[in-house]
Amino acid sequence: MVIGVCTFELHLDGVQSLKTKRGVLKRLKARIVNKFNVSVAEVDQLDSWQRSTLAVAVISKEQKFANQVLSKVSELVASNGEVMLIGQKMFFL
Repeated sequence: MVIGVCTFELHLDGVQSLKTKRGVLKRLKARIVNKFNVSVAEVDQLDSWQRSTLAVAVISKEQKFANQVLSKVSELVASNGEVMLIGQKMFFL
């Protein structure tokens, strides 16, 4: 069994309140969960209006599959027009 985790550091341009930030992140997290059936949570920068860190986790029998899923999630996040991907880290347990 392999656990794959990827963290995404995001910048939310034009967001002026925590309420707006939560709405943007809620839509993004819902898209990720619905498309890839993974776990998603905001794990850092909770009180910052324009910054956020999301963590995505997947469990698989093979590291190759987990890597493929997390790579596709990364593509979705990078192509999202509401956030800008600043950095990401991927690791496997």
